[in-house]
Amino acid sequence: MANNIERMIADTFMEMAQGLETGSFGKRPKVALTGMGSEHGEENSMAAAVAAARDGIDVYYIGTLEAEGVTTIKVANDEEGHDKMEEMLANKEVDAAVTMHFPFPIGVSTVGRCATPAQGKEMYIANTTGTSSTDRIEGMIKNAVYGIIAAKACGMENPTVGILNVDGARQTEKALKQLKDQGYDISFAESGRADGGCVMRGNDVLQASPDIMVTDSLTGNILVKMLSSANTGGSFEATGYGYGPGIGEGYEQLVMIVSRASGAPVIANAIRYAAQLVKGKVFEVAKKEFEAVKKAGFTDILGALKAASKPAADAEEVKEPPKEIVTAQIPGIEVMDLEDAVKVLWKLNIYAESGMGCTGPIIRVSDANLAKAEEELKKAGYIN
Repeated sequence: MANNIERMIADTFMEMAQGLETGSFGKRPKVALTGMGSEHGEENSMAAAVAAARDGIDVYYIGTLEAEGVTTIKVANDEEGHDKMEEMLANKEVDAAVTMHFPFPIGVSTVGRCATPAQGKEMYIANTTGTSSTDRIEGMIKNAVYGIIAAKACGMENPTVGILNVDGARQTEKALKQLKDQGYDISFAESGRADGGCVMRGNDVLQASPDIMVTDSLTGNILVKMLSSANTGGSFEATGYGYGPGIGEGYEQLVMIVSRASGAPVIANAIRYAAQLVKGKVFEVAKKEFEAVKKAGFTDILGALKAASKPAADAEEVKEPPKEIVTAQIPGIEVMDLEDAVKVLWKLNIYAESGMGCTGPIIRVSDANLAKAEEELKKAGYIN
């Protein structure tokens, strides 16, 4: 009993001393780093560990090198290192881990974080590795929630959400806006382009128009790679925080992903990102966020998405109405739905043509038929 009290007192004084030294008070986050497997060698990984340790983080380096200020866990190879990392996480010897690969279960994916070139503004990319869902649209909807969780755990009280203009963007927008209408507190970003909206274009990636950029994991992975290594030719990721933590409902193992091409600055930032999430109690944030989004009908929206097949025109041949001059545009339709949407209008004797505008797929109709066409496409579920 006396020994335990003495240990508690010693730990308290040690935390106070470390707080005075680093300016960071409270329990120091403990983060493991697997250092073997980098394309830039172990020295690159250890340099990151040393840099992060100076910021008041207890870094446990899993590899063969040693350095002052870092605790080394000796292992013979990369495979043994990963086994040791998982053991330390399971035993709660560390709060988080940074590694170069990890087999997340379906439903869990990582929220990346980068520094964008236009103004140096940081942006979360939801998501970058792993698979939130085997269904693309459901996955992007979940990614938005995962991104909000990561941003809030890092101190953003009201992060703005934008949706990258990829396949599924409009359906994702529709679902997220339905959640907002039903009570989920979500703030949408405005595109920097003149026509605005929460669907983001390439300019918005460079300018970080949203705090959180929602996309599918494969596209998100490419964005992180390009933003982190645009000035180095791709072989050395020099800026940003890597591919981020695995987030998912009920998942409570904080594993951060970096790349074999990640340089020491990115790996060090990934460790700092992990420490922020630990201090921000990311799993408590996640629990609250999932409760809030479910209260707004999250489960029902995802269920309806799975159950309902995409609306399509009837199988019978639809005759094209007489041609008209089409000068009005209807945006917001998925590219794979364009031809079916046109036939829905033809069946109502509304002449329409499909096309590609500067912001994505469009349907063109006459000015006289615009209001009617929009009404019918909304009824059929093609546009919001």
